[in-house]
Amino acid sequence: MSRKGIPVEERLIFALDVPDADAARALVGQLGDSVRFYKLGLELMMAGGYFGLLDWLVESGKKIFVDLKFFDVPATVARAVARLRNRGVTFATVHGNQSIMEAAAEAKGDVGILAVTVLTSLDRGDLDDLGFACAVEDLVLSRARRALEAGCDGVISSGLEVRRLRESVDDRLVVVTPGIRPVENRSEDDQKRVVSVEQAFGNGADYIVVGRPIRDAGDPRAAAEAIQQSIATVFRT
Repeated sequence: MSRKGIPVEERLIFALDVPDADAARALVGQLGDSVRFYKLGLELMMAGGYFGLLDWLVESGKKIFVDLKFFDVPATVARAVARLRNRGVTFATVHGNQSIMEAAAEAKGDVGILAVTVLTSLDRGDLDDLGFACAVEDLVLSRARRALEAGCDGVISSGLEVRRLRESVDDRLVVVTPGIRPVENRSEDDQKRVVSVEQAFGNGADYIVVGRPIRDAGDPRAAAEAIQQSIATVFRT
C-alpha cells in the first residue's frame, strides 16, 4: 500500500467531466469539502473557460490535475507544459514516446508529469487492433520504466497492474489509478479494466480518479463522502 505522505482526503481525485465551466462550478459547489482534488479534461477544454475555471479552483483551495494527455512534436509539448507552470497545477498528463516524455519532464517546473501507460478503456482486443502483440501488463510495465527514465514523476495505471508495477519498476513513481467502480460495472460503461477503491489502494495506488460514480449519483456529495470514508478505512487498517 502507498506509504507516501499524502493527506488521505486528497487521495480521491474527482473527474470534473461536465459540459461547461458553469456546470463545473455548480457541481464543485454541491460537492463542497467532500472533494479537494479535481481533474480537468478535454471536454471542459473544448467548452471554453478552462483556465478561468482552473484559476477559480486554485483560489478556492483545490488541487488540480490537468488531464489533456499531451501528444505532439516534443518542442510543442514542452511549450504547452510550460504554460501550466506557476498556476497551482499539481499534475499534467502526457501520452507519447520517450522524446515527448523527456520534453515534458524538462519543461515541467512545479508541475508533476504523469505518463499514460495503457488507458483503462482498452483491453487485450484493443491492443491487438493497435498492433501491440504483448500482454497489457507487460506494456504497462515497459511504459512505466520508460517514464521514470524520461524524468516523469509518475504514471496513470489501472489498479490491475499497480502491484506488479510497484514490484518491478520503482516505488518513487506516483501512481494515479482511474477506472474505479465502487459498485458493479454497467454494461454500457466504456471502462473495461476496473477495480474497487479497496483494490486500487491495496495494490499500491497513490491516488484514484473517480468520475461517473460521483457525478451521476442521486446525491453526488454523499457518493463522494462514501468514497472518502472507504479510503480512510483502507489507510486506518
